[in-house]
Order: sequence, then structure tokens, then C-alpha cells
Amino acid sequence: MTLGWSPVRVAGPADFPEVSHRVLPAAHLSDKGVAVNFEDRDEPGGADHPDAEPSRRRPLATRLLLGGVIALVGVVAALVVGMVVPGPTVAVAGSPGDVLAGGTLRVTGVVSDAQVLMDGRPVAAQRDGDRLVVDVSRLEDGEHALVVRVPRALPLLPAREVTHRFRVDTTPPELEVADPVQAESLRGPVVIRGRARQASAVTVDDVPARLVGDEFTVELPRPPAVAHVVARDEAGNVAERDVTVQVRHPGMRAVHMSALAWSSPSLREPVLQMIREGRIDTVQLDIKDESGEVGYDSQVPLAREVGAVKGYYDAEETLSQLHAMGVRVVARLVAFRDPLLGAASWRGGQTDRVVQTTDGRPWSAHYGQYAFTNFAHPEVRQYNIDLATEAAELGFDDILYDYVRRPDGPIAQMVFPGLEDTPEHSIAEFLRQTRHPVRAQGAFLGASVFGIAATRPTQIGQDISAMAHHVDYIAPMVYPSHWGAGEYGVANPPAQPYDIVHRSLADFGHLVEGTAVTIIPWLQAFSLGHHYGPAEIQAQITAAGDNGMSSFLLWNAACRYDSSALQPAG
Repeated sequence: MTLGWSPVRVAGPADFPEVSHRVLPAAHLSDKGVAVNFEDRDEPGGADHPDAEPSRRRPLATRLLLGGVIALVGVVAALVVGMVVPGPTVAVAGSPGDVLAGGTLRVTGVVSDAQVLMDGRPVAAQRDGDRLVVDVSRLEDGEHALVVRVPRALPLLPAREVTHRFRVDTTPPELEVADPVQAESLRGPVVIRGRARQASAVTVDDVPARLVGDEFTVELPRPPAVAHVVARDEAGNVAERDVTVQVRHPGMRAVHMSALAWSSPSLREPVLQMIREGRIDTVQLDIKDESGEVGYDSQVPLAREVGAVKGYYDAEETLSQLHAMGVRVVARLVAFRDPLLGAASWRGGQTDRVVQTTDGRPWSAHYGQYAFTNFAHPEVRQYNIDLATEAAELGFDDILYDYVRRPDGPIAQMVFPGLEDTPEHSIAEFLRQTRHPVRAQGAFLGASVFGIAATRPTQIGQDISAMAHHVDYIAPMVYPSHWGAGEYGVANPPAQPYDIVHRSLADFGHLVEGTAVTIIPWLQAFSLGHHYGPAEIQAQITAAGDNGMSSFLLWNAACRYDSSALQPAG
């Protein structure tokens, strides 16, 4: 049975003049010919025409009933299709009630004409494949609702709607921690405490802290130079603080020993006797000296490459012996005066490792050719840091840099390849780079400086106030014989050791006020311009003590000391 359709052969208007004008524009092809849809009316040519065949006539009621049935079947079919073949599944990334610190929300399974509303107002969304990305970074803190409406798939089906409620929180936790933190020992644990309001987690140097309410506590195995504290809340907001961890240097009564001197029994034994008598409590032993030689069997690759490793003494054996005697050992590391590294670098084509003249020659002056390496060069820096770290790992108690400066002389005639700042800032930054790896191995870091650095920092690139932020102690070389007449109002400094040492050290003390830095001066134990015996040495020690500086290092390049200049401790 066909409803409203009569398959006919269309021969032309002349064959069916009475109906040809009723044919609709759309004709339907089938394997039996062309199906043409006629209007279903009670007029000539229709199914109720008196001339129509009786079998093809249907009562109007029947036709109305059939139409209703067809419409009902269509509705049921649409509903069934809607249930069996669901429309797109719309989902918003995250869980209801999420707390966000801005950013975006991603909506998946949406169709191209979905409508997005934020707090009841339409908002623009960017399409990313089958997702919509909604920017929520500009929303104010508080509760919000994202609504996504997907149009109905069929006329009688309802539109789909998804509501995602969330909260925006862009306020970081309130982080409070004491700065600086005091630690008892470099080789023991340190506890860092503080308060982090509204935080869900706190870490200190990536170690999770114990968080009880707002209070947090964490124990680190060793005190870092600077501890990085991070507090996070559940929205992902972060508060960060760098906290200085201070360990007060225990002080020292020390004498200088070169690597070669320590390898000589005739020079080593008097120093060991001074230890036994309690006259000194520390030995300063060179690990890299002014010649660039490394005194022990270093495994630092560059030291071996340039032929610096000499092995004059066994570092582990020496440290074991001295520590067993109850004394500390300071590793003196001559940093940038390094003719071995300088010569190897220049001849190897790495000329930018060397301080140069303005016409491209290696700077020499009174130091000798290739003597001064470039403190601004990353590889030169790393070489010294590697040696310092190795020595600390071996068990040296301190790393004390010397020649941690530029060459003295007119800076306008010098070139430091790669230097982007002042020499003073670059030197201080080098110390900052060194401190963490040295501290991680349980050693203190010190810097030897010129006496004139207190008043003339740019002459040698040593800004005491800047350096004090990155070392545990400053060791000024205030040898009386190195001062000119009239300096600090002292007419004859070599002959007036107390006056010149007392006045110059007072300046250094003022420059490090407010820091945990200790001043440990180098004092003169040699004769130059004036004879120096026990009285002159004691005068310098007294001058330091009167400035509140009870520590000292004695310098004698020949490594020969008169023990009578030092009283047994206690």
C-alpha cells in the first residue's frame, strides 16, 4: 500500500492533461521508474476521483487514522533513537567543588554550537579539538558556576546541560619562618620551623615538612647555606622563602703550611709539636697554591689535564692524623692566580680563560705571563669549585680562598672576556656559587682579602659587604709591613703592629655588622722592613682580640714559626 504516492510513467502533459499540473517539483527515482508525489486532494486525478479504481479509494477517516499512527510511530522512534544512540557526553575536567588558582577549565564532548555560561553570563571559549577551553584566570576569588548547554539532537529531545561548580582562590599561603636559622654544626642535622597559614603542604629543600595546623617542622641532615621553603595550598598557590642557615665558625689559632712544607719532616714536626703543646688548634694546608700546583692526588679532570696534580702529600692520611690530634684543617685554595691553568688554556686556544690586555695579550705585570686566570669565565670558576668541593668531601673542615680577586693595577688596561658586571659583583657571585656545594659536604667557606679592600674595594675587586653574604668568614691580610706610611694615621705601620692591625680590623668589623660572618685575620709572622719576633706577633694578636676577634692565621711563606710567640691555650 502506498500513501499519497502513485508510481506512474510520466509520458508528458498530453497523456494526463487533467493531472499534469498537480505534479510537485520533486520526483523520486526508484528501480521501477520515477516516483512523483501528488497532492492528496479530492479533485480529479486524486484517489477519490469518481474515475479512480474502487480498490484505490480510502475513506478520509482511515487516512487520518493512518497519518496519526505514522506520526506516533515517528515520535516513539525518535525517543528510542535518543535513548539507544545518546548524544555527546559533556564533561568538565576536575571534580565538582575544585579550588582553582586561575588558569583554564576544559570541557570535553561538546558540539560546535554549544553555549557556555559563567555565572549566568555567556562567555567565549576556544576550541581545542573536541574540547572547549574556558579561561577562568580573571575571575574573582569565590564560588563560580560553569554551565555548558548542548542543543537538542532531535526536535522532541531535551537539550543537554552540564553545571560545574568550583571555587577560585588566588591568595597564596601566609609563610612565616625565622631568618636566619641557627645551626649547631655543619656536619649535624638542623631543624627548620615556621608557620604557613592556609597551606596544605610545605617543603624545605624538597623535603616534606610535618604540618600540624599552621605549624610546620622539618629536619635536614645537614645545614645548607640557604634553605628554600615552599608552601602550597590546595588551589596550587605557592609562597616561597629563601632562609639563610647560619653556623657560627668555631674560630681558629692557625699557621700556614704549603704542600711542600708539609711533606718535609723538618717543617712539619715543629707544627705537630705546637699542636701537642696546645699553642695552635688549626693547620692551614695548601691544596692549590700560587703556582697552580695541586698538592694532593686530586681527581678533578681539569687539574690532571693541565698537569697541576703533584701529590706532595696524602690528603686522607694527613686529615686522619690531624683530626686524631683534635685539630681542624683548613684547605687554602689559590683561585684565580693560576699560571698552570693560564698557560695551558692560552696555548690550547682557550684564551678567554685568561685576563688580557686591551690589545689581546695575556696580562702579566709583576705576576708573570698567563698568571691570572679570568674570574668571569664559567670553566675557570667551575675548576676552582670542583677542587673546593673535592677537598670538603675528603674531610677538610674549611675551604679558604686566596687570590679571589682581579689583578691589582689599572683596570682600564685589563680585559675580562665575558664579564657582564663589575669585578666586585662577579667575585661575590663566584663565592655564592661555591658556598652551596662546599656546605653540602660539611665545610665552612672563607675568603682571604687585601687589607685595603675595606676602604678601596674596586682596586682589587673585593667588596667586603657583598662578599659577607656568601661566606662564613673573611680573612683580611693586615700584615703591618704591607701598609704605607700614614695609613690609618699610623706613621710607621711595620714598627707599630698593634696600631695598624687594630685600626684596620675595626673597619672590617663595621663592614660585616648585621651578618653572621666572622673576621679571622691573617697576621704577620715574618720580617719585612722591621724585625718580627714573639713581641710583634703578640701585639697583632692582642689588637685583633681588642676588636672582639679571637681567631687568627699566622703567615710565613717559609713555614717556620717561633712557638714562643704563642701561648698554650687555657
